[in-house]
Amino acid sequence: MSVAHKIAEILLDAKAVKLSPDAPFTWSSGWKSPIYCDNRVVLSYPEKRKFIKEALAELIKNKFPQATAIAGVATAGIPQGALVADELNLSFAYVRPKPKDHGMGNQIEGRLETTDKVVIIEDLISTGGSSLKAAEALQKAGIEVLGMVSIFTYGFELAEENFKNANIPLVCLSNYNTLIEVAQTKNVVSASQIDSLNAWRVSPSNWGV
Repeated sequence: MSVAHKIAEILLDAKAVKLSPDAPFTWSSGWKSPIYCDNRVVLSYPEKRKFIKEALAELIKNKFPQATAIAGVATAGIPQGALVADELNLSFAYVRPKPKDHGMGNQIEGRLETTDKVVIIEDLISTGGSSLKAAEALQKAGIEVLGMVSIFTYGFELAEENFKNANIPLVCLSNYNTLIEVAQTKNVVSASQIDSLNAWRVSPSNWGV
């Protein structure tokens, strides 16, 4: 079994991902969605958490061997990032969506140097907007961003374009297509629901309208 398939299986088994094409969820953007993903749930399962931590660490060693630090995107990327930084024995910091409005006014929490080469960790990639804001904050601070790794991506073309335009390499452990494949083999979804699930990924803003 590939890593992508194993991660998809973990997310489904932990119920971190819920599929409901017949009674869709509504995202904060207003989009109707047949999937709801909360990878933080996996943190409650030691063996599942360990597998994801080690898979992310291995991915970074293979794709970004020159990394000297890990940065998590607040909030869901913080625990994953800290676990991976510990596994790799690298520095760790995290990036807020915006600077604090009190205290030191920090957006980057932790200590990173301008000589650092940072890999950013996210738990989930949708359009990539919030993730890329974290990368931009690091770059504005004079810190080199090697790339971003994530547990899961919906695989939207918009996200691919956004990362390409920002010149930030993105590598994900698993993806929506693999998840649907695993969900079908585990009888989480029926064959009659597959077309609807596939249609959502192609045009999420128009799906269910």
